Amino acid sequence: MRRTIFTEEHELFRETARAYYLRECAPYGEQWERDGQVSRAAWAAAGKAGLIGWEFPEEYGGQGIRDFRYNAIMAEEMAATGAVGIGLGLQNDVIPPYLMGLTTPEQRERWLPGVASGETICALALSEPAAGSDLKGIRTTARRDGDEWVIDGSKTFITNGILADLVVVACKTDPDAGHKGISLIVVERGAEGFERGRKLDKVGMKAQDTAELFFREVRVPVGNLIGQEGRGFYHMMGNLPTERLAIAVAALASAEKAFGVTLAYAKDRTAFGRPIGEFQANRFALADMKARIAAARGYLDGCIMALVEGELTADEAAAAKYWTTETCWEVIDRCMQLHGGYGYVNEYEIARIWRDSRVQRVFGGTSEIMQEIVGRSLGL
Repeated sequence: MRRTIFTEEHELFRETARAYYLRECAPYGEQWERDGQVSRAAWAAAGKAGLIGWEFPEEYGGQGIRDFRYNAIMAEEMAATGAVGIGLGLQNDVIPPYLMGLTTPEQRERWLPGVASGETICALALSEPAAGSDLKGIRTTARRDGDEWVIDGSKTFITNGILADLVVVACKTDPDAGHKGISLIVVERGAEGFERGRKLDKVGMKAQDTAELFFREVRVPVGNLIGQEGRGFYHMMGNLPTERLAIAVAALASAEKAFGVTLAYAKDRTAFGRPIGEFQANRFALADMKARIAAARGYLDGCIMALVEGELTADEAAAAKYWTTETCWEVIDRCMQLHGGYGYVNEYEIARIWRDSRVQRVFGGTSEIMQEIVGRSLGL
């Protein structure tokens, strides 16, 4: 079905995004997967092309445009071009509400220009070895010592963890206050006692640097606190619907890419003297996938516009993440099956899409957590 949510300006932006991914990312995917991280040059190229921080005011290198449709285009084109690894989604979808909505003018002047240019790569350090979906259970602490915060603890599963120059860290500033004692503090590259741990060896998303972070008596200025002290949990909860919708967009884009790759394969690959797509079982499987993708697209585009108009609720975002990521996995797994043995060979793109997509049902809140959120919205 024809999509109606984008304007001419959005489509021009899409052309820029696609050209960037094809030129600066897609040719280097295999090398980045071997390295376990992307090149910083790709980040700089994204900044130069205006593909980072367009939400920021112009004086900080942005364009003053707040419109999630641009975020959706970035995710869609990344999947469509086969680009891998670069964490622009986190930089554009997740970080701006923290660095725009919770910072002082002095903090914005310090940090935003570098973020928009691609020189400063960001990470959000929430998850810990014993606290993933349960953010109330974090154990990293920050105690006040004069004009400094002293941070102790560890984080894991941190996207951009190795490359990050600026890390927003969730800390317990009042360990006895439960979730009301959590604050958000920025730690910058080079801070004494701030160490990168292992670059995690993941099943998929091999080119994206996901790491452990350690904080051992890390001292940062009191002025690195963002938002209100003790309100960090609420700041994080307020930003989760946008993050979850971004994951939903990326998931459906991956499913669409997998379907396109598989449809082409089904028309080209022959068995028993004819293309495999002509066999009824395979033709029906492809028809079912097309219908599932189309139905998910309709709901997801509605959620995108609800976010643009300031009307998206937390349970709607949770439903979008749950349905699209589950649908994505079902579609991609069937696509891999239709490739037969070749689907399990890494030189075929479907294998990489399959590996990379499995985690979408986990990060940003598991499917079970999404069901819980939706269930509670029903008064249950």
